Amino acid sequence: MKPTIVNRRGRALASLTATLGLALGAATVATGPAQSAAPAPECTPYTGTLTKGDAVNALSVTSGTTPETFGGEYLGTIADGIAPGVDMIMVKITAPNPDDIGGIWQGMSGSPVTDPATGDVIGAISYGLSWGPSWIAGVTPYQDMTKYLNAPAASARVKVSDSAARTIASNSDVSLTQAAQGFAQLRMPTGVSGVSNHRLEQAGNNRVTQVDGHRVTHSWLPKATYRMGAAASAGQGAGPETVVPGGNLAATLSYGDITMGGVGTVTAVCNGKVLGFGHPMTFAGKTSLTLHPADALFIQPESLGAPFKVANLGAPAGTISDDHLTGITGFLGAIPDTTDVTSTVSYNGDSRTGASHVSVPDGTASAVFYETMANHDRVLDGIVKGSEQLTYEVTGKDADGTPFDITIADRYASDYDITWDAGWEIADFTYALSNVPGVVIDNVTMNSAVDDDHSTWKISKVEQKVQGVWVKIGSGHAVRAKAGQTLPLRATLTSGSDTKTVPVDVKVPANASGSDGVLQVIGGSDLWSRGSYPRSVADAQKYADNLVRNDQVLVALDLYSKRQSTERTTTTDPQEKVVSGHKRARLFVK
Repeated sequence: MKPTIVNRRGRALASLTATLGLALGAATVATGPAQSAAPAPECTPYTGTLTKGDAVNALSVTSGTTPETFGGEYLGTIADGIAPGVDMIMVKITAPNPDDIGGIWQGMSGSPVTDPATGDVIGAISYGLSWGPSWIAGVTPYQDMTKYLNAPAASARVKVSDSAARTIASNSDVSLTQAAQGFAQLRMPTGVSGVSNHRLEQAGNNRVTQVDGHRVTHSWLPKATYRMGAAASAGQGAGPETVVPGGNLAATLSYGDITMGGVGTVTAVCNGKVLGFGHPMTFAGKTSLTLHPADALFIQPESLGAPFKVANLGAPAGTISDDHLTGITGFLGAIPDTTDVTSTVSYNGDSRTGASHVSVPDGTASAVFYETMANHDRVLDGIVKGSEQLTYEVTGKDADGTPFDITIADRYASDYDITWDAGWEIADFTYALSNVPGVVIDNVTMNSAVDDDHSTWKISKVEQKVQGVWVKIGSGHAVRAKAGQTLPLRATLTSGSDTKTVPVDVKVPANASGSDGVLQVIGGSDLWSRGSYPRSVADAQKYADNLVRNDQVLVALDLYSKRQSTERTTTTDPQEKVVSGHKRARLFVK
């Protein structure tokens, strides 16, 4: 029997790690015939032979929804440049006049490169030079985009030979040294709506944290994020008719208050399918990302890295069903089923309810975290000290289709930012539950009541009643008890000048005669409960049933004898404030 671990409990579930990837799982795609724009003549892959200097065209959007044509020329091909069996085609795009962009941009991924004579698609712009902005582009061959290759993940950087580096340097203002640095995939960071840049940076800096000496990895939090606008409501924004070769294309994990996704370009609309990006969104394989049109506002120049597209997303218009090494594929029409994440926050007479809709299971925890953060910031309208009573309900179905409904309530307090402290635990819980094989989460509903009072109780002493007299226990006073009888105890809680006593009686097991061990009295906010993470719906319900809240006091008896070890715990009723502190004493049982 291991003694009770004393530590801060928050964020425990996030130490679970899982391979990132957005499998179809819970977010199933609605059945029915796929719909799409009419097949375009650009569906035919290029089968000719390119010679250095041959002209090419590229199609992309810099503003609005209408693609424009860029000229260019073929520079050469890097054999196996993207992956074994997948070459990288190098082209130089003719810069617009005047060149106020600086080079190919993030969001240009998927822009079709075609043969001007036939219109056949050579490939999709997907890579840029590693060192900074340039009009030299790496192109994913179109025929490989249609095969859904089961190849290893592409390298973050594609090396170039000395001859290729010389070719790049001689056809651009890039130096030989810079060209030798190779190509890197055009970035596809996750855009997030509803959350400020400050909050995104704050969250990004806390993907890996140290909590009382424990390394905690919040693997559900995206590594790279930027702030973007929310997806439009139905009937608003760019429509599905704008999803054409060279047009804007967005794929999201969630939409609503919190839209999480990326913007790129359509490579082709062929045979009822939409192909784009030329590289993965998340490299999930089979998936259920939501497909959106988008309206480009402008291309933001960048002196040190690739420029990037700023765009507004249209309403959900279809499904991205495949997310592979050489691009993403989907269809217009039916949209994925979603997990609905709803947050209600009340504070000083103000209240707001917001919602987000998550189409992939691994996006649920991030959406939960960002939704509660965004709604707190909207209602509290500042970094506020305070306390919060949070109740959250998670409903769904087990692997065998059995419905479940799990409700957890807890209290939090912060002397700096109550919004920041309250969001981690529920995100960790939903992350663990959403990764249970076969589990479908239908709804996550959060209700938060925030108050300005951030004071907490601290356990200042524990007393045992001995022959009618309360005696303080501690390192100098061993506790003696009788097997099968109740051990009368009380804890004194202190908050500033306020004090109160709380009974913390505990019954000693009848089979503990002759044992000795440790008595611990612990404030709920000081507990570390990482052994309770749900690996099944039954585990999740057990976690909810046995959770020691932050505003409770736990009494634990850890007893040892030659025959066995015994543990007995009990908790107080919830208090009106979060409780911290820890007292312990030796224990002997007659």
